[in-house]
Amino acid sequence: MRAPEFWTGDGRGLLPLLLSPIAALYGAATARRMRRPGWQAPVPVICCGNATAGGAGKTTVALDLGRRLAHRGVAVQFLLRGYGGRLKGPLRVDPVQHDSQAVGDEALLLAAERPAWISADRAAGARAAVAGGAQCIVMDDGLQNPTLEKDLSLLVIDGTYGFGNGRMIPAGPLRERPEDAAARCRAAVLIGEDECGALAHLPPRLPVLRASLKPGPEAELLAGQPVYAFCGIANPRKFFSTLQEAGAVLAGRVPFADHYPYDEGDLRDLLAEADRLRAIPVTTRKDFVRIPPAFRSRVTVVTIRLEWEEPAAIEGLLDPLAQRVPVPA
Repeated sequence: MRAPEFWTGDGRGLLPLLLSPIAALYGAATARRMRRPGWQAPVPVICCGNATAGGAGKTTVALDLGRRLAHRGVAVQFLLRGYGGRLKGPLRVDPVQHDSQAVGDEALLLAAERPAWISADRAAGARAAVAGGAQCIVMDDGLQNPTLEKDLSLLVIDGTYGFGNGRMIPAGPLRERPEDAAARCRAAVLIGEDECGALAHLPPRLPVLRASLKPGPEAELLAGQPVYAFCGIANPRKFFSTLQEAGAVLAGRVPFADHYPYDEGDLRDLLAEADRLRAIPVTTRKDFVRIPPAFRSRVTVVTIRLEWEEPAAIEGLLDPLAQRVPVPA
């Protein structure tokens, strides 16, 4: 789905006002749910979450943490709900056997690097991961899921979006109040500049780790080239801006709804327009796994990586957790 336009701005419009009673009930239900105790796993559990519906960069942060822990020799495994997929789990994702309609696009991205599990019941998923040899679990989302205790939670914030209009679902994008989410987190991760004043809503003592999104090495080949960019992510503007910063010439851009399920007709139209513009069709890795396989060879993928302003800060948060893990000789 595409986020409603009134989810941005100052939240003073008619629709946010009319929806505010339902939003109040939603917020109260979330607060009540979060008071429930969860299962304590025998291995460290790290949660990359946010306070808003939609993407904020959680998967990118989770991938980065997974790489850092693996570099330390930790057998890390990912855990997520599998949004957009029909399977509920617990299930270990197999990129060969499963597609995005079965497990969701984010699960396929994570499973391409490390073992990944989808599970609507996060505690059940964590038990399966531990039984499968996980020495540490990195959750992609799940900050508002109380069934599994977290040893380290990070509040991921998209600097270009912040907390939207500051209202609760459905009047706005908030899953819960930012201060309530921050209270359960060890630090916030701000991706990009704070264009919306999100940091003003956080407790003053909460550490803020700053990071930015950088294109992968394949983007260098697009410098000076006309590209026809399309993507179905929470904030398409970020992807288009990243391409421009890499030197690509945007001959066209097409934003789709987040997690958009491309069909053959979509790809035929997109590729025909790219041919007409004499441009290279380009998309994200997250979109690529939702493209019908027969068309993938004609689309160029630009990967995105996370670059920390102070890498030592995130390593410092991982240190005490990594010390609890029995590292193989």
